[in-house]
Amino acid sequence: MDGITHRIWLAMAGKKSPWGSGTDKGSGDGESGSGDSDSDSGDKTRGPRNPWLPPGSGGTGGRRSPNIEDIFKNRGPEGPRRSGGGGPGGPNFRFPQRPGGKSWFPVAVAAIVAVLILATSVHLVGPQQQGVVKTLGNFTRTLDPGLNFSAPFPIESVEVEDVQGVRTERIPGGDSQVKLILTGDQNLVDLSYIVRWNISDLAAFKFNVVDPIETVKEAAEAAMRASVAETQLDETFSGQGRAAIELDVRERMQQTLDSYRAGVRVLGVEIEKADPPAQVVDAFRDVQVAEQNADANRNQARGYAQQVLAQAQGEAEAFDKVYAEYRLAPEVTRQRLYYETMERVLSQTPKTIVETDNVTPYLPLPEIRRRAQQSQAQPSTTVTAPEGQ
Repeated sequence: MDGITHRIWLAMAGKKSPWGSGTDKGSGDGESGSGDSDSDSGDKTRGPRNPWLPPGSGGTGGRRSPNIEDIFKNRGPEGPRRSGGGGPGGPNFRFPQRPGGKSWFPVAVAAIVAVLILATSVHLVGPQQQGVVKTLGNFTRTLDPGLNFSAPFPIESVEVEDVQGVRTERIPGGDSQVKLILTGDQNLVDLSYIVRWNISDLAAFKFNVVDPIETVKEAAEAAMRASVAETQLDETFSGQGRAAIELDVRERMQQTLDSYRAGVRVLGVEIEKADPPAQVVDAFRDVQVAEQNADANRNQARGYAQQVLAQAQGEAEAFDKVYAEYRLAPEVTRQRLYYETMERVLSQTPKTIVETDNVTPYLPLPEIRRRAQQSQAQPSTTVTAPEGQ
């Protein structure tokens, strides 16, 4: 590069041309003596050939400084006229020609345009999808499932969406996030829930609201807070209370989204977690245990009361039956009651029955019998006196 720059500087300064003389004489180096003699023996008025002139110009007119006009004069309609060839992408690169001599470039451009028109005009919509067509940016129509056609881009543009697939939104978004909601009895509950929905009207979904997904989330949160605010804390923990809240939230969401004309159908709401705040969870568990013990004791008392009441009702029914018999035969019933009562009393006391008239009115027969039984139970002992006494 330094050598080429030096030679160009010499040519611009009027020194000996680094490309030799303008004539075809002398094939040696411009700095050799033979070159100088050939130039001096020739035409004295002819200097070295101007490197900026095209080949074949002969360099007549003497050496002169380069002119930008020479470059544009030597430029034809198909590029600069140069004697030397160039590689692909060089100054003399040409597009391949057809057999008739014409260029392939218009044909390639036409093919690319045709492919783009075909790709932006033919649309295949799936069985669960729909498409919206915008003409110059304005909504014009919807496309049903199947093969559809439209004007090429940018005249018409098509957006295809899945309208029957179930979409899920989890609130709050992360598992570690906390969503505290105030209940009807002024308590806080940590709720996490899932909303399932799909698209009912694709045109309304696309053009009536700015951010449909965010709108669904905000409508779900507003409906959940309104429903829980009308519910007691204990009901949010029970299964029946949760089912009622889920149904109420779904209806509230659908009403809100319909008022926005959002084109969204709410399929269901499911509460995943309903817990007290983490700061009071231990105290809340203690309260729950106490309430469970109170319920157990209360149920036990109710069971005992029902048992006593059933027994009393049974005895009352038995007395009613006896009284009905008494009314039919009072004398017989009195004797029967007397005998039954005496039998029940005497069967539990010791007694002695005497049927003769020659005994004293009272004899301690039970005491005598008891002593006799004790004497029989003790072994009898005999004392033998020693002999001689």
